[in-house]
Amino acid sequence: MDKYHPGYFGKVGMRHFHLMKNRTYTPTINIDKLFNAAGEGVYEAAKNGGGKAPVIDLTNLGVFKLLGNGQIDVPVIVKAKYFSKLAEKKIKEAGGACLLSA
Repeated sequence: MDKYHPGYFGKVGMRHFHLMKNRTYTPTINIDKLFNAAGEGVYEAAKNGGGKAPVIDLTNLGVFKLLGNGQIDVPVIVKAKYFSKLAEKKIKEAGGACLLSA
């Protein structure tokens, strides 16, 4: 039994009063999965847009942060709460834009 080992009884660590776990809730998605989450026809609209880039609102899809893994070669406008530096760089290089939403 463990009760004979030192340190078995008692409290360990620090307390966090009034812990709200939803403050750290940040679902993420990578650039390579961006068009899969956006739905059908968005990639074709971005490719054949003729100067018009489609808007992908990730917060409506339940994703808060866009990460930079993967490639993007068409211009899109992405709305999200957070962007990684690499994701923002790749989207801007493709001719798109990153819009922060609350």
